[in-house]
Amino acid sequence: MSNQTTNSMDATHKAQVIANEKNLLSAMKTNNVELLNKLLHDELLFNGPSGETATKAMDLKNYHSGNINLHTVESSDQMLSVVGDNVVVAVTVEILGNYLGQEINGKFRYLRVWKLFENNWKVIAGSVVTLSTDHKVL
Repeated sequence: MSNQTTNSMDATHKAQVIANEKNLLSAMKTNNVELLNKLLHDELLFNGPSGETATKAMDLKNYHSGNINLHTVESSDQMLSVVGDNVVVAVTVEILGNYLGQEINGKFRYLRVWKLFENNWKVIAGSVVTLSTDHKVL
């Protein structure tokens, strides 16, 4: 494959993942479990800021419970790296709201790995660290 073709594919993949990142943040804010189900791979592993590891099933259960009410979910400082049919995203997200009974107000740095499965991008792995917050929760 030529460099031009590779660069074109990389740009297309990046654009698709950027759109899916927006959809993911919107789904988090609106508790859209159906959309989260489409965007997260069944074998997802996600490390939280305290080192705990969650699965897709655990994450969906938390959103489905109705105990997540996020008022602000805004991203900034997004970086993407294309590696084959994977796109790695590092992004800062400002979150304000209530997460499983605890107030949350701060900035967090997420790292997500998106993989292409039959023309559908899915998050296969991720992690989050606290940048600044009043309560270290997420």
